[in-house]
Amino acid sequence: MELFADINWALIAPILFIQVILLVVAVIDLIKIEKTNGPKWVWAIVILVVNIIGPILYFVIGRRN
Repeated sequence: MELFADINWALIAPILFIQVILLVVAVIDLIKIEKTNGPKWVWAIVILVVNIIGPILYFVIGRRN
């Protein structure tokens, strides 16, 4: 348990919070949107597996206007 005591939570907590918010918003948007650039199942994997970068990639590249 000393490992968790040494972590600076003031720096980690905001990053984790942003990651969770991005993940949730991207998944909801992926479910609601009709068409994406590429298969939806690929974007779902990218969003869920590639932590903070996955949802950002989805919003920049994956969405169709």
